[in-house]
Amino acid sequence: MAIIVDFQECLKDSLKFRASVEGVELQVTDLESKLEKLVKLSSALLDTGRAYSAANKQFVNGLRDLSLHSKDDQMIHESLEKFSQSINNLTELHSVLIETTQKSVKQHLQTFIKEDVRKFKETKKQFDRISEDLETALNRNAQAPPRKQHEIEEATGGLLTARKAFRHGSLDYVLQINVIQAKQKNEILQFLVSLMDAQTWFFTQGFETLRELESYGKKLAEQLHQLVLNSAREKRDMEQRHAAIKQKTMSCDDSMVEFNIDGPDGVLMEGYLFKRASNAFKTWNRRWFSIQNNQLVYRKKLKDSLTVVVEDLRLCTVKPSSDTERRFCFEVVSPSKSCMMQADSEKQQQLWIQAVQSSIATAFNESRDDNSRLERTSSVSGGFLELSGEVSEGKGLEQVQGIRGNGGCCDCGEGQPEWASINLGITLCIECSGIHRSLGVHFSKVRSLTLDSWEPELLKLMCELGNQTINRIYEARVEEMTVKKPNPSTTRQEKEAWIRAKYVEKKFIWKFPESAGGLQRVSVKRPPRTGIPERSPKPEKPPKPFLKPRKSAAAKPEPSAEEESGVEPLRDLHPGALLYRAATFQNLPVMADALAHGADVNWVNGSEENRTPLIQAVTAGSLVACEFLLQNGANVNQKDLHGQGPLHHATVHGHTGLVCLFLKRGASQTAVDNNGKDPITIAIDTANADIVTLLRLAKMNEEMREAEGVFCQSGDETYNDIFRDFSQMASNNPEKLKRRSYDLRTSTL
Repeated sequence: MAIIVDFQECLKDSLKFRASVEGVELQVTDLESKLEKLVKLSSALLDTGRAYSAANKQFVNGLRDLSLHSKDDQMIHESLEKFSQSINNLTELHSVLIETTQKSVKQHLQTFIKEDVRKFKETKKQFDRISEDLETALNRNAQAPPRKQHEIEEATGGLLTARKAFRHGSLDYVLQINVIQAKQKNEILQFLVSLMDAQTWFFTQGFETLRELESYGKKLAEQLHQLVLNSAREKRDMEQRHAAIKQKTMSCDDSMVEFNIDGPDGVLMEGYLFKRASNAFKTWNRRWFSIQNNQLVYRKKLKDSLTVVVEDLRLCTVKPSSDTERRFCFEVVSPSKSCMMQADSEKQQQLWIQAVQSSIATAFNESRDDNSRLERTSSVSGGFLELSGEVSEGKGLEQVQGIRGNGGCCDCGEGQPEWASINLGITLCIECSGIHRSLGVHFSKVRSLTLDSWEPELLKLMCELGNQTINRIYEARVEEMTVKKPNPSTTRQEKEAWIRAKYVEKKFIWKFPESAGGLQRVSVKRPPRTGIPERSPKPEKPPKPFLKPRKSAAAKPEPSAEEESGVEPLRDLHPGALLYRAATFQNLPVMADALAHGADVNWVNGSEENRTPLIQAVTAGSLVACEFLLQNGANVNQKDLHGQGPLHHATVHGHTGLVCLFLKRGASQTAVDNNGKDPITIAIDTANADIVTLLRLAKMNEEMREAEGVFCQSGDETYNDIFRDFSQMASNNPEKLKRRSYDLRTSTL
């Protein structure tokens, strides 16, 4: 052991001894701080390691759960099990490493700090004390007067005692210095060796664990390579089939069904049909029907049990029905009951009738040979028949796509657009529809023309507007600004910039002067009943600033041609007022123009009892105008000065279709006006049986949903069917809803 401080120098108490002691003290202090820092870092490292091990265990549990989920796939199940087991082994090894490291830190570093360093500090305190005592004794000895012998003897005795104590204390201190200098090396090296051994063991064991997976990993990589090749081939085949099917000319139907006498499991024919319920409401429900085992059965879901409509087809007859309010209906009549059903097209109706008839014949004559059976099958089926949703809906979609200008995307012109923006009334290609979705529903509400269901009022709304009408508004200044419109080959970034500039920033519409309230002059007419309503032409130049005309007593202005023809001229209107007036006349193009120029869809006309554009559209009885305002954010519960909302006004005027529309859009059927009357009370006062029925059903359905709480469904099926029927009737046969029942005046809720 090397001697840091010499004992002889200690006895001399020389400057060299003092300097050596001070140097050692500084070294020990610095060593203590660094060791304490290392212990703290070790603790943090160990805590992080434990968290890492815990996360690893959770990850392994997740792999095992996935393995159990994939137990039907042997390759996936086996690979997940092997890999999770290897990771679990590595996690266990890591836990052992953490425990070994903690033990080494505690055994060497913390023990050295708590015992050896503390003992060194205590020895240093004793050395400092005896050093001070020696210094005091030397001073007293030097100050003793020569003529006072007793003081000299006392000082000399104290000095001898102090020197003796200093000699013993300094020797102990020097010994402790030399010991701690030697021991610090031992403890640090032992800690380092222990740590290196633990790390070496961990990585060695980990390498052995992973090396066991090496051969299996190579085998798995070869299987993966083959799977990638197979997946690429399957993807190519599916893309080719997809392209081939997409190129086929599709009719109004979108699925196929056939009658097959030799069908699997005895199923001769199956497909969707609407069935009229036998309850009092005569609601229609869509179910999956099939002819099998000489029976006509249906179910709602695949896991549901079959419901038998006709137990024995030999006792039945089938015939088309023309008495119902729906098209493509046919009736299966048995001795005990009659069942009314509806197909999706005329061809499908004929196919189902012939299929039932053939099934009846087959049941009576099962001995017919295979040849005659094949002939009958071919004569009945005539090949595949495509199916669709409701026929009225299919025709409506054809009308939307057939409007002039709607054959291409409104923004880039790509042909055959299959998407639409229902609040703007335009058709879009799939790429532009994605950009419209990114704008948010407050700018554009995108819906598929082929995949989504369409309410009749929405179809009428789409037919009232169209690409040409909207582009005359939002692209009014494109030619003047010499801006290039995107085409189908334009990049997505350029299309997105164009669409944002067009609908969000509104760069291409005619700008109103800041001092003007609205359009310089717009004439609003009632749109024609058929065709696309023409919008008032844009002025050749931007509107001039609003100037208040001066009164002239010399002459009275002659009435304009518009005023003589009964047309209301709208001069310098605020966009909100323009929307209000256009809603009165049910002119959707002008309403769209007003919204494009910033009109508030809930603008309140203070001079007309705080009415809104939606209430004006209700007063005019326009289902399409109300739908347009609602799709653009109109508040269905906003009230006028008398506390009446749109539902109150629709009830007062007896507009059953509008009542149905507002109830579907969330109007409150319990809100009361300033006279304390709710819509159902008003309906009873006006003796409107249909509206009373609708309001009572809505109230009952709401009470049922509240009673069921958070587990309630979106609505009762019968309730939804009735509202759908009323919506169809309001759009297609509104005259059938004008029924009164004066017996209601004496009825009670």
